[in-house]
Amino acid sequence: IQMLRRELSNLSPTISELVGRSQAMRNIVTLIQKVAPSDSTVLITGESGCGKEVVARAIHAQSARKDKLFLPVNCSAIPDTLLESQLFGHVKGSFTGAFNSNEGLFQRAKGGTIFLDEIADLSAVLQPKLLRAIEAKEILPVGSTQPARVDVRIIAATNADLQIACEQGRFREDLFYRLNVINIRVPPLRERREDIAPLIDYLIRRHNGEMKKSYKGADNAAIRTLMSLPWRGNIRELDNVLERAMILGDGEWITVNDIPHA
Repeated sequence: IQMLRRELSNLSPTISELVGRSQAMRNIVTLIQKVAPSDSTVLITGESGCGKEVVARAIHAQSARKDKLFLPVNCSAIPDTLLESQLFGHVKGSFTGAFNSNEGLFQRAKGGTIFLDEIADLSAVLQPKLLRAIEAKEILPVGSTQPARVDVRIIAATNADLQIACEQGRFREDLFYRLNVINIRVPPLRERREDIAPLIDYLIRRHNGEMKKSYKGADNAAIRTLMSLPWRGNIRELDNVLERAMILGDGEWITVNDIPHA
Protein backbone atom coordinates (compact mmCIF):
# COMPACT_ATOMS: atom_id res chain seq x y z
CA ILE A 1 0.00 0.00 0.00
CA GLN A 2 2.84 2.39 0.81
CA MET A 3 4.34 1.80 -2.66
CA LEU A 4 0.93 2.50 -4.21
CA ARG A 5 0.67 5.78 -2.28
CA ARG A 6 4.08 6.88 -3.56
CA GLU A 7 3.07 6.09 -7.13
CA LEU A 8 -0.24 7.94 -6.78
CA SER A 9 1.43 10.98 -5.24
CA ASN A 10 3.04 11.68 -8.62
CA LEU A 11 -0.35 11.87 -10.34
CA SER A 12 -3.08 14.49 -10.20
CA PRO A 13 -5.45 14.42 -7.20
CA THR A 14 -8.27 13.16 -9.41
CA ILE A 15 -6.16 10.37 -10.90
CA SER A 16 -5.14 9.41 -7.37
CA GLU A 17 -8.78 8.59 -6.61
CA LEU A 18 -8.43 5.67 -9.03
CA VAL A 19 -7.04 3.51 -6.27
CA GLY A 20 -5.84 0.05 -7.18
CA ARG A 21 -2.79 -2.03 -7.83
CA SER A 22 -4.39 -4.48 -10.26
CA GLN A 23 -3.21 -4.58 -13.84
CA ALA A 24 -6.72 -3.58 -14.92
CA MET A 25 -6.56 -0.31 -12.97
CA ARG A 26 -3.03 0.41 -14.16
CA ASN A 27 -4.25 -0.06 -17.73
CA ILE A 28 -7.13 2.36 -17.11
CA VAL A 29 -4.77 5.03 -15.75
CA THR A 30 -2.53 4.62 -18.80
CA LEU A 31 -5.53 4.87 -21.13
CA ILE A 32 -6.80 7.99 -19.35
CA GLN A 33 -3.43 9.68 -19.81
CA LYS A 34 -3.48 8.86 -23.54
CA VAL A 35 -7.11 9.84 -24.12
CA ALA A 36 -7.34 12.97 -21.99
CA PRO A 37 -5.42 15.40 -24.27
CA SER A 38 -7.81 14.76 -27.18
CA ASP A 39 -11.37 16.01 -27.54
CA SER A 40 -12.71 12.62 -28.63
CA THR A 41 -15.88 11.33 -27.02
CA VAL A 42 -15.39 8.57 -24.47
CA LEU A 43 -17.81 5.82 -23.44
CA ILE A 44 -17.17 4.37 -19.98
CA THR A 45 -18.84 1.04 -19.27
CA GLY A 46 -19.16 -1.00 -16.12
CA GLU A 47 -21.49 -2.04 -13.35
CA SER A 48 -23.11 0.47 -10.99
CA GLY A 49 -20.80 1.64 -8.23
CA CYS A 50 -17.54 0.65 -9.92
CA GLY A 51 -16.23 4.22 -10.31
CA LYS A 52 -17.24 5.38 -13.79
CA GLU A 53 -17.68 9.01 -12.75
CA VAL A 54 -14.26 8.99 -11.07
CA VAL A 55 -12.77 7.88 -14.41
CA ALA A 56 -14.67 10.65 -16.22
CA ARG A 57 -13.44 13.28 -13.76
CA ALA A 58 -9.88 11.99 -14.14
CA ILE A 59 -10.09 12.38 -17.94
CA HIS A 60 -11.33 15.95 -17.52
CA ALA A 61 -8.64 16.77 -14.94
CA GLN A 62 -5.89 15.56 -17.29
CA SER A 63 -7.25 17.42 -20.32
CA ALA A 64 -6.73 20.93 -21.67
CA ARG A 65 -10.28 21.63 -20.43
CA LYS A 66 -9.34 21.04 -16.78
CA ASP A 67 -9.79 24.70 -15.83
CA LYS A 68 -13.33 24.72 -17.24
CA LEU A 69 -16.50 23.17 -15.82
CA PHE A 70 -17.14 19.44 -15.42
CA LEU A 71 -20.92 19.04 -15.47
CA PRO A 72 -22.40 15.62 -14.63
CA VAL A 73 -26.01 14.73 -15.43
CA ASN A 74 -27.87 11.48 -14.81
CA CYS A 75 -29.97 10.75 -17.88
CA SER A 76 -32.22 8.30 -16.02
CA ALA A 77 -33.06 10.58 -13.09
CA ILE A 78 -34.73 13.45 -14.98
CA PRO A 79 -37.98 13.37 -17.04
CA ASP A 80 -37.44 13.84 -20.79
CA THR A 81 -39.00 17.30 -20.99
CA LEU A 82 -36.88 18.62 -18.14
CA LEU A 83 -33.75 16.84 -19.36
CA GLU A 84 -34.00 18.47 -22.81
CA SER A 85 -34.22 21.89 -21.21
CA GLN A 86 -31.42 21.10 -18.77
CA LEU A 87 -29.09 19.96 -21.56
CA PHE A 88 -29.97 22.36 -24.36
CA GLY A 89 -31.66 25.27 -22.61
CA HIS A 90 -34.93 27.00 -23.52
CA VAL A 91 -36.25 30.37 -24.59
CA LYS A 92 -38.77 32.47 -22.71
CA GLY A 93 -42.34 31.26 -23.20
CA SER A 94 -41.34 27.94 -24.79
CA PHE A 95 -43.43 26.01 -22.25
CA THR A 96 -45.61 26.65 -19.20
CA GLY A 97 -43.46 28.13 -16.48
CA ALA A 98 -40.66 29.27 -18.82
CA PHE A 99 -40.77 32.89 -17.64
CA ASN A 100 -37.17 33.51 -18.69
CA SER A 101 -34.71 32.14 -21.21
CA ASN A 102 -32.24 29.71 -19.74
CA GLU A 103 -28.88 28.33 -20.87
CA GLY A 104 -28.55 24.57 -20.85
CA LEU A 105 -25.52 22.61 -19.69
CA PHE A 106 -24.06 22.54 -23.21
CA GLN A 107 -23.87 26.32 -23.27
CA ARG A 108 -22.92 26.64 -19.61
CA ALA A 109 -19.95 24.28 -20.00
CA LYS A 110 -18.20 26.73 -22.38
CA GLY A 111 -15.10 24.75 -23.16
CA GLY A 112 -15.56 22.21 -20.40
CA THR A 113 -16.82 18.64 -20.19
CA ILE A 114 -20.33 17.19 -19.91
CA PHE A 115 -20.60 13.76 -18.31
CA LEU A 116 -23.77 11.93 -19.38
CA ASP A 117 -24.32 9.08 -16.94
CA GLU A 118 -26.79 6.26 -17.66
CA ILE A 119 -26.73 7.22 -21.34
CA ALA A 120 -28.63 4.06 -22.29
CA ASP A 121 -31.74 5.59 -20.71
CA LEU A 122 -31.67 8.63 -23.00
CA SER A 123 -35.02 8.76 -24.79
CA ALA A 124 -35.50 8.27 -28.53
CA VAL A 125 -36.57 11.93 -28.74
CA LEU A 126 -33.33 13.25 -27.27
CA GLN A 127 -30.92 10.85 -28.98
CA PRO A 128 -30.90 12.66 -32.38
CA LYS A 129 -30.49 16.01 -30.61
CA LEU A 130 -27.44 14.72 -28.76
CA LEU A 131 -26.09 13.31 -32.02
CA ARG A 132 -26.42 16.75 -33.65
CA ALA A 133 -24.62 18.34 -30.71
CA ILE A 134 -21.71 15.94 -31.19
CA GLU A 135 -21.55 16.03 -35.00
CA ALA A 136 -22.39 19.67 -35.75
CA LYS A 137 -21.29 21.14 -32.42
CA GLU A 138 -24.53 23.04 -32.17
CA ILE A 139 -27.76 22.72 -30.22
CA LEU A 140 -31.29 24.00 -30.58
CA PRO A 141 -32.74 25.33 -27.30
CA VAL A 142 -36.34 24.36 -26.60
CA GLY A 143 -38.66 26.79 -28.38
CA SER A 144 -35.89 28.40 -30.43
CA THR A 145 -35.43 28.46 -34.20
CA GLN A 146 -31.82 29.62 -33.97
CA PRO A 147 -29.16 26.95 -33.29
CA ALA A 148 -26.38 27.83 -30.87
CA ARG A 149 -22.75 26.81 -31.29
CA VAL A 150 -21.23 24.88 -28.40
CA ASP A 151 -17.73 23.80 -27.40
CA VAL A 152 -17.85 20.87 -25.00
CA ARG A 153 -16.35 17.44 -24.64
CA ILE A 154 -18.78 14.56 -24.17
CA ILE A 155 -18.04 11.68 -21.83
CA ALA A 156 -20.83 9.14 -21.42
CA ALA A 157 -21.26 6.15 -19.15
CA THR A 158 -23.57 3.18 -18.88
CA ASN A 159 -23.98 -0.10 -17.07
CA ALA A 160 -25.98 -1.47 -20.01
CA ASP A 161 -24.80 -3.11 -23.24
CA LEU A 162 -25.41 -0.43 -25.87
CA GLN A 163 -24.77 -2.83 -28.74
CA ILE A 164 -27.67 -4.99 -27.58
CA ALA A 165 -29.77 -1.84 -27.15
CA CYS A 166 -28.97 -0.93 -30.78
CA GLU A 167 -29.95 -4.40 -31.98
CA GLN A 168 -33.24 -4.08 -30.10
CA GLY A 169 -33.91 -0.67 -31.62
CA ARG A 170 -33.74 1.18 -28.30
CA PHE A 171 -30.57 3.12 -29.09
CA ARG A 172 -29.41 4.72 -32.33
CA GLU A 173 -26.44 3.03 -33.95
CA ASP A 174 -25.05 6.28 -35.31
CA LEU A 175 -25.11 7.80 -31.81
CA PHE A 176 -23.48 4.70 -30.36
CA TYR A 177 -20.61 4.96 -32.84
CA ARG A 178 -20.16 8.67 -32.07
CA LEU A 179 -20.03 7.99 -28.34
CA ASN A 180 -17.88 4.89 -28.58
CA VAL A 181 -14.79 6.47 -30.17
CA ILE A 182 -12.86 5.45 -27.06
CA ASN A 183 -14.26 2.76 -24.77
CA ILE A 184 -13.04 2.35 -21.21
CA ARG A 185 -14.38 -0.67 -19.33
CA VAL A 186 -14.16 -0.44 -15.55
CA PRO A 187 -14.17 -4.01 -14.19
CA PRO A 188 -16.30 -4.90 -11.16
CA LEU A 189 -14.54 -5.18 -7.82
CA ARG A 190 -14.89 -8.98 -7.76
CA GLU A 191 -12.66 -9.15 -10.85
CA ARG A 192 -9.87 -7.15 -9.19
CA ARG A 193 -9.78 -8.31 -5.59
CA GLU A 194 -6.19 -7.13 -5.20
CA ASP A 195 -7.62 -3.59 -5.28
CA ILE A 196 -9.81 -4.13 -2.21
CA ALA A 197 -7.04 -3.70 0.40
CA PRO A 198 -5.73 -0.38 -0.99
CA LEU A 199 -9.34 0.79 -1.43
CA ILE A 200 -10.05 0.03 2.23
CA ASP A 201 -7.00 2.07 3.22
CA TYR A 202 -7.98 4.96 0.94
CA LEU A 203 -11.64 5.04 2.00
CA ILE A 204 -10.83 4.90 5.72
CA ARG A 205 -8.42 7.82 5.36
CA ARG A 206 -11.05 9.78 3.43
CA HIS A 207 -13.76 9.11 6.03
CA ASN A 208 -11.34 9.98 8.84
CA GLY A 209 -11.18 13.48 7.41
CA GLU A 210 -14.92 13.74 6.79
CA MET A 211 -16.03 12.33 10.16
CA LYS A 212 -13.17 13.60 12.34
CA LYS A 213 -12.12 10.03 13.18
CA SER A 214 -8.64 8.60 13.64
CA TYR A 215 -8.86 5.00 12.48
CA LYS A 216 -5.53 3.49 11.50
CA GLY A 217 -7.21 1.02 9.15
CA ALA A 218 -8.82 -2.42 9.18
CA ASP A 219 -7.12 -5.31 10.95
CA ASN A 220 -5.94 -8.36 9.03
CA ALA A 221 -8.99 -10.48 9.82
CA ALA A 222 -11.34 -7.73 8.67
CA ILE A 223 -9.37 -7.23 5.46
CA ARG A 224 -9.48 -10.98 4.73
CA THR A 225 -13.25 -10.98 5.31
CA LEU A 226 -13.83 -7.92 3.14
CA MET A 227 -11.71 -9.40 0.35
CA SER A 228 -13.83 -12.57 0.35
CA LEU A 229 -17.16 -10.85 -0.24
CA PRO A 230 -18.87 -10.61 -3.68
CA TRP A 231 -19.45 -6.80 -3.60
CA ARG A 232 -22.38 -6.72 -5.98
CA GLY A 233 -22.57 -2.98 -5.33
CA ASN A 234 -18.84 -2.60 -6.04
CA ILE A 235 -16.90 0.32 -4.52
CA ARG A 236 -20.08 2.13 -3.52
CA GLU A 237 -21.10 -0.84 -1.36
CA LEU A 238 -17.62 -1.20 0.14
CA ASP A 239 -17.61 2.51 0.96
CA ASN A 240 -21.02 2.20 2.64
CA VAL A 241 -19.88 -0.76 4.78
CA LEU A 242 -16.71 1.02 5.89
CA GLU A 243 -18.56 4.23 6.74
CA ARG A 244 -21.04 2.27 8.88
CA ALA A 245 -18.22 0.39 10.61
CA MET A 246 -16.41 3.62 11.41
CA ILE A 247 -19.53 5.19 12.90
CA LEU A 248 -20.47 2.22 15.08
CA GLY A 249 -17.04 0.78 15.84
CA ASP A 250 -14.71 1.53 18.72
CA GLY A 251 -10.93 1.61 18.81
CA GLU A 252 -8.27 2.43 16.27
CA TRP A 253 -8.90 -0.50 13.91
CA ILE A 254 -11.97 -1.82 12.11
CA THR A 255 -12.54 -5.43 13.14
CA VAL A 256 -14.68 -8.27 11.84
CA ASN A 257 -17.23 -7.46 14.54
CA ASP A 258 -17.70 -4.00 13.01
CA ILE A 259 -18.68 -5.43 9.60
CA PRO A 260 -22.47 -5.79 9.08
CA HIS A 261 -23.46 -9.46 9.16
CA ALA A 262 -25.61 -9.07 6.03
